[in-house]
Amino acid sequence: MSGRYAFFKGRIVPIEEAVISVRTHAFNYGTGVFEGIRAYWNEEEQQLFIFRPREHYERLLASARMLLMSFPYTPDDLTRITVELLQKEGYREDVYIRPIAYKADEVIGVRLHNLKEELTIWTTPFGHYIEREAAHVMVSSWRRINDNAIPARSKITGAYVNSALAKSEAMLNGFDEAIVLTEDGHVAEGSAENLFIIRNGVLITPPVTDEILEGITRRTLIELAHNELGIPTVERHIDRTELYYADEMFLCGTGVQLVPVVSVDRRPVGNGEIGPITRRLHDLYFDVVRGKVPKYRGWCVPVYVPEPVGAARG
Repeated sequence: MSGRYAFFKGRIVPIEEAVISVRTHAFNYGTGVFEGIRAYWNEEEQQLFIFRPREHYERLLASARMLLMSFPYTPDDLTRITVELLQKEGYREDVYIRPIAYKADEVIGVRLHNLKEELTIWTTPFGHYIEREAAHVMVSSWRRINDNAIPARSKITGAYVNSALAKSEAMLNGFDEAIVLTEDGHVAEGSAENLFIIRNGVLITPPVTDEILEGITRRTLIELAHNELGIPTVERHIDRTELYYADEMFLCGTGVQLVPVVSVDRRPVGNGEIGPITRRLHDLYFDVVRGKVPKYRGWCVPVYVPEPVGAARG
């Protein structure tokens, strides 16, 4: 079942009504920002949990400010709207949520100022972003955009052409995903995912100043690794050749979730199999997002109101 409704111009409407003109500024110039949020179905509880929506909406509103947009909504307002939208959809499966804030005027002219903005949210059932259990990746010939050109920490729609170039290069060459480097040659991230390597039992990931998205899944995994597995994370520059020396590696993000990497540029990572730390972190993460770990239940916002005990089912 695909999404039947969207939040559009301040209200929830049938998806057929949530349309924009070909003259819309964001369509012509890429002047929009977006988020990707997941909601996970918990079969045992018959509950759909949105994972960390407030953090996603905080980032969306920060990205919007980068493009000189402002909205009367708080992160809690947008979380409430998302719950209402999902209740109307009635999903009983994993779901992807796509909020977009965009310049809505139908005008010609490259600029950010003196333009009105709109915000929409739509949803769709969604499974795996990368179909394989473990990914084979390549280092892309395309470099990550510099912060002083288009900031990677903001999810700007037009900037994702950079990701698309890298992703298609990788897939057309027989790989699952691309790793992009910064202009100075350090590892940044995947085409649309943060990256971790593991060396000598320590997680290593590029710092937020190396042209990466300040990932919410990234932050989640750093916290889980420290608190639950006792594994530290070091944020530092990563050289390209360190990818070939890594014991383990994985990509993470809302879309990709957590996918192990077993080869880079046709060189095996470690022994070429999913590593033990990656496996433990993967399994823990999927328990957390489905609301199965009480300590982190606060990250999961339930969509459906529980039925009273003993209530009859129709």
